[in-house]
Amino acid sequence: MHVAPSDWNVREGYRTYEYPLNQRAATLWYHDHRMDFSAPQVWRGLAGFFLIRDDEEDALPLPRGQRDIPLMLCDRAFDADGTFRYPALDPTCTGTPGVHDAFMDRVLGDVQLVNGAPWPVLEVSSTRYRLRLLNASNARRYQLALEVESGGRGTFTRIGSDAGLLATPQRLANLTLAPAERMDVIVDFSAYPVGSQVTLVNTLGERSMRQVMRFRIVRREKDDSTVPARLPRMETLSSNDAVAVRRFDFRRTEGGDDQQMWTINGRPFGTATTLASPRLGTVERWRFSSDFHHPVHIHLAHFQVLARGGRPPRASDAGWKDTVDVRPYEVVDVLARFDGYRGRYMIHCHNLEHEDMAMMANFQIV
Repeated sequence: MHVAPSDWNVREGYRTYEYPLNQRAATLWYHDHRMDFSAPQVWRGLAGFFLIRDDEEDALPLPRGQRDIPLMLCDRAFDADGTFRYPALDPTCTGTPGVHDAFMDRVLGDVQLVNGAPWPVLEVSSTRYRLRLLNASNARRYQLALEVESGGRGTFTRIGSDAGLLATPQRLANLTLAPAERMDVIVDFSAYPVGSQVTLVNTLGERSMRQVMRFRIVRREKDDSTVPARLPRMETLSSNDAVAVRRFDFRRTEGGDDQQMWTINGRPFGTATTLASPRLGTVERWRFSSDFHHPVHIHLAHFQVLARGGRPPRASDAGWKDTVDVRPYEVVDVLARFDGYRGRYMIHCHNLEHEDMAMMANFQIV
């Protein structure tokens, strides 16, 4: 359901919000979440990192300081004068929301940005670096790999997910990131000689969009960091913890006047409609199904991926998460814990064009 500008009730006022940070250390982010216009607002740059640290993480001998680097990955398109190009029905974001029909599935750019810079090069020392990877694209998915100039592939040591550190590191050849997902990884550049280059690539990208950024090893330095075999203890949920099972189907649906819309359980978003009412402090099993690539994001609740298509989750699904990549015609089961505060929250697709076209739903924690 869209709210027409003629029905808006605009008032000038001020509020003070206080957000107690009582969660584990994590790589978080924030972005504009204006109803119906999130996609063009984020496309224009209204997003940023929000890093939470704690004593437990600080006690670990991980890379820190200038070797702890947040990397925001996103694709964008530009006009000849350098302004953002986005196929909005109303570029002013004050009238009709949404995009032209040809872009209903997704909006992809032809320029790869990292922290706002196109295809950057970073000079590094022959030491370990912690890279906090965030997919801040509207719709583009990444399958990241390290290509070494002399040939072959490098590896990532994954230490964290959306909502904090894993219990044990994972050694991975590639990383898949849907929009809004994050991964903390360690890359050891001491494996390469000074003067060499390592390129971070997106193997799902084509032509210029395959290259993401390049690392140039320019000097040797002493490195006192390590990656412990054990990271902070992490509780693992079991299907026996779930007190309820709920199903959410993410799908394109035909509405009135042959209008196509993105829906959850066949319904477009309505401010007065609630699809679930979990109890505070409980765990529920939520089952997501889809007809397209839908990165499903749950506000407030962190979860663990239990299964994909009835099979064990992928290695990259490990850890506490707040977003999960649901692939076309796939069923993903997660165990969500509803801690924090009672109230109304949202579940939505983090393909931002889908979100703006009503693929959202309310749930009420009671």
